[in-house]
Amino acid sequence: MSEDTSDKGPGEDEARTDTEDGTDEPAPLGVKLGSTRTAVVGADGPVTTTLTCLATYEDVITGEEQVVYGEQAAEEYPDRVEYMLRSGLPEDDERATLAERFFSEVVSANDLPADSVVVYAIPSIDNEPGLANLEAVVEGSDIGERLVRSYPESLCGAVPALGDGLEAIERIFIGVNLGSTNLEACAYRRGDPLTTFATGAVTGNEVDRRIANYVEEETQGRVNIDLTTARTYKEEHADFLNYEPFTDIIQQPGGGSHEFTIEQSVPDAVDEYVDEAVDELANSFLPQMANDHLKTYQQALDGEIVLTGGMACIPGIVDEFEDRLAAELDRDVTCVAPDEPVTAAASGAQRIAEKLTERGAY
Repeated sequence: MSEDTSDKGPGEDEARTDTEDGTDEPAPLGVKLGSTRTAVVGADGPVTTTLTCLATYEDVITGEEQVVYGEQAAEEYPDRVEYMLRSGLPEDDERATLAERFFSEVVSANDLPADSVVVYAIPSIDNEPGLANLEAVVEGSDIGERLVRSYPESLCGAVPALGDGLEAIERIFIGVNLGSTNLEACAYRRGDPLTTFATGAVTGNEVDRRIANYVEEETQGRVNIDLTTARTYKEEHADFLNYEPFTDIIQQPGGGSHEFTIEQSVPDAVDEYVDEAVDELANSFLPQMANDHLKTYQQALDGEIVLTGGMACIPGIVDEFEDRLAAELDRDVTCVAPDEPVTAAASGAQRIAEKLTERGAY
């Protein structure tokens, strides 16, 4: 869905903002280190969006270890590329070290300003060691000299969906993060998270696994694809509005090629995903919320339910989710999503960073 845009971003001098008294304000930056993609947003929009992965190789002249990251790493070194946040967070020391190296490369390649206020989005899951590792990755980088602060991803992602400013912070709403590694839901009251919910049973990664399995079944075992290819199929072809069967070609062992057409594997996998996500929301999260905060529950369902995360990029999924959730609850609901789900969390984080900068809260 997103191509690598890791060209040079604004340098430190360009990113600073001149105040009325002539002093320089730090640059407000929003960051989302995602399991699949990482986004950094500055005052003028996205600075970079890239795959969260890296690979190392030995320089044939100097013998020194070199690093490539993002799409370049995935394309050139598919045999040993590392996706260090596959579970959503750097779970252990090894993953944390890889994440530090990856983010350092992103910061350096895009000339991100050290003199900055950084807000980064975090998943709403109960994993203190992983969250502490993520905090160390961001705080240990060369940006955020003035301030580094975290906010929930579903809150950050809802900010660009609910207005041009920070209107989401003043509202009561439900945020649902349709992520690669978790399905998360959280009720917010003026920015304060109330009831939270997360499950690893309904994920974008599971959709990829199903697509791979369904392709094998649909082709009667003649075609086996890896998870990276399955994810590409999902990102390029999943569509609840205008899905069209597509063809691909694989090389046969011993020579020759085999062309095949995929008709149902992708739509079946994403259709099942929506049913399962709606079921979790309607029968696990919402009853818990109603039990904990009945008045807020009623107000939240009268407003918008904000869908964020990578799966929210699929055309038509917002209307499908709305229709199926309304049928499950037997009442009208309204679902919305940000225009750019891939960068929404980083964009919302950047707006929060901008507000903190304006208030001099660093």
